[in-house]
Amino acid sequence: MRNYKLILFFIFFVSLFTLFVGCNAVTEGKICPECNMPLPKDNKHTAYIEESNYFDDIGCLILWSKTNRIDLDSRKVYIFSNDTNSYIDALTAHYTINEKTPMSYGFSAYERAKEGTISFKEMQLRMLRGEHLANPKIRKKILGY
Repeated sequence: MRNYKLILFFIFFVSLFTLFVGCNAVTEGKICPECNMPLPKDNKHTAYIEESNYFDDIGCLILWSKTNRIDLDSRKVYIFSNDTNSYIDALTAHYTINEKTPMSYGFSAYERAKEGTISFKEMQLRMLRGEHLANPKIRKKILGY
């Protein structure tokens, strides 16, 4: 009987702790509206639309904007740049297709063009077609595994 009470106490404590931690994360506004994952503390790979919706991955921003019928061409969209470590205009950024990102889509932004980067429109098209590293066939084609 004593073990039964101990187990119930433990379950109650873990549930209470989980609820407390989960509620704090939501109230801080640091959750991606597309995938419900917390945003990384270092801002790497994060993006946002006009300071209202923050995303942990540019792929999430693309999917969310399609679902919510948001025309990104008429909005101010920013992404954290890997080369300048600051937020830049996502529509003029240059994107690699083969980097590790929070949702494994593989698109990372750079302010300065480098070999093999693609434009925002190309990245957006690939994301909507499912041509990203989260797709096993594409990952094998790009990375070889």
